[in-house]
Amino acid sequence: MHTGTPCDDGSVPYLVAAIVAAAAAAVGWLARPLAPDPDERQRVSLAVNAVDRELAANLELTTMFDQTKQAVTLENGEFARHRETLERSARPAAAAVAALYQRMSAAESAMERRGPANSLRPEDRQLIEAWEGDAREVQRSLRAALDARPLAGLAAVSARLYGRFARH
Repeated sequence: MHTGTPCDDGSVPYLVAAIVAAAAAAVGWLARPLAPDPDERQRVSLAVNAVDRELAANLELTTMFDQTKQAVTLENGEFARHRETLERSARPAAAAVAALYQRMSAAESAMERRGPANSLRPEDRQLIEAWEGDAREVQRSLRAALDARPLAGLAAVSARLYGRFARH
């Protein structure tokens, strides 16, 4: 007596195809563009604008220093206030801003050091000019963070799955 093996009726390929199609549909649904949260987008916009204004004011102060050779104190309150928001939602720009603000006291100290006839040492001038150039670059990266496109593809899948299973 011959008993047939399970699934001899040819239904296995259809079952596999159905499973593959369901998996592809699920991944496709998860990979659709992930729209940013409007409230978070508002917070990021406020943070970027505040830090951008502060950097613009600091660049104006360094311009005044270049003209008058009188040391200035650079502003740093807005970055401290908005640091968490930037690190959460604009990570690459936040890292650049943090590095710039860490070097701020060195630039201020370089402005205060004087040589003969109120002159600056070449290494101090280079440090101040490098800080100014980096501040301009950081401003550009902050502004670019506002133009970030919504996550799509594998990044959206990862963000959705991480958000769904994250422990709070």
